[in-house]
Amino acid sequence: MTKPYDVIVVGARCAGSPTAMLLARQGYRVLMVDRATFPSDTLSTHVIHPPGVAALQRWGLRDRVIATGCPPILHYTFDFGPFTISGSPRPIDGEAVAYSPRRTVLDKILVDAAVEAGAEVREGFTVDELVVEDGRVAGIRGHDKGGGSVTEHAPVVIGADGRYSLVAKIVESPRYHEKPALQGSYYSYWRGLPHDNSFTAYIRPGRGWGVIPTNDDLTLVVVGIAHENFDAYRHDVEATYLKSLELAPEFAARVDAATRAERFAGTGDLPNFFRKPYGPGWALVGDAGYHKDPITAFGITDAFHSAELLVEALDQSFSGNRPLDEAMADYQQQRDETALPIFELTCQFAAMEPPPPEMQQLLGAVHGNQEAMDDFAGVMAGTLPPPAFFAPDNVGKIMAQAQA
Repeated sequence: MTKPYDVIVVGARCAGSPTAMLLARQGYRVLMVDRATFPSDTLSTHVIHPPGVAALQRWGLRDRVIATGCPPILHYTFDFGPFTISGSPRPIDGEAVAYSPRRTVLDKILVDAAVEAGAEVREGFTVDELVVEDGRVAGIRGHDKGGGSVTEHAPVVIGADGRYSLVAKIVESPRYHEKPALQGSYYSYWRGLPHDNSFTAYIRPGRGWGVIPTNDDLTLVVVGIAHENFDAYRHDVEATYLKSLELAPEFAARVDAATRAERFAGTGDLPNFFRKPYGPGWALVGDAGYHKDPITAFGITDAFHSAELLVEALDQSFSGNRPLDEAMADYQQQRDETALPIFELTCQFAAMEPPPPEMQQLLGAVHGNQEAMDDFAGVMAGTLPPPAFFAPDNVGKIMAQAQA
């Protein structure tokens, strides 16, 4: 018999590794498992918005990301066709810059940090089932490649295993705020495509795309299309992808002069939902507990935020300061209050339908007003909460300035 762990984390990417690292730094005995080995790639928009960069700074990991040569994202640009909104977000916790590292780079940094903190990490390990004792999750049972079945115990098992979470499936975590997949997308990397240190989005009827600088002098270009047209996209990815870019001829010409460096990757399986993130002996973090369309590229940033909230709740319980259920209920409430406004805005953009007239009028008024454009960039960068930007007083001020 091995000594039981305090926590077992299933999944070692952007939600699991920070959770394991932070718990281990507080002295808890942590086992983290993942069926992948690292470094390895995964579908991702790569972007770490300024709140996520601030988290990396708190954890002492920001400089490691910078050292990989990943270029900074200094401003956000949204090309709507008739007009463009471009601004620089206000700082949050001292950070106003974003980064977009390859997942082969970022995930390895996070896994290594968890190991350095004292967490035990088993790569290439597949979880087959959860151990349940007296109605509570009490551990995992799984195997590594070619190995026999292994059972490990802990009073809390955390599912950080993505939107297809095995942990969530086994415990039958209920979903809420559900919306279907709204768009599907494919991306690739381009060499020789200037990026101007900008997160740039092009919004056109029924489709849109993002242009994001990343490691190795590459630029990620992800093209999304309304979900009802995704089957046609999937059957002829390259033609649909390139045809979409022609809706912005100047940008299409820049891509034509560049060189595609890798194959296309993507999916149309992008549901939007929240899951209840805790129950007897289990918890969920990251995409396992809350998933939304990647069009606003908030997945990594939200994973970092929910990891910090979860660790705080677990520490309060383990230290005897609060009952577990009470601390975890607060974790869910704080996560949802922060995430729901950007979730709703993301779903609105992902629908790829013309915005309501009021939104069109507001965006038109924002154009050319640098303060308002910076604030809109802040919303999309996570440094300004959407309710603050869309508050009646602020909207009234923007509209009055446009009329003046």
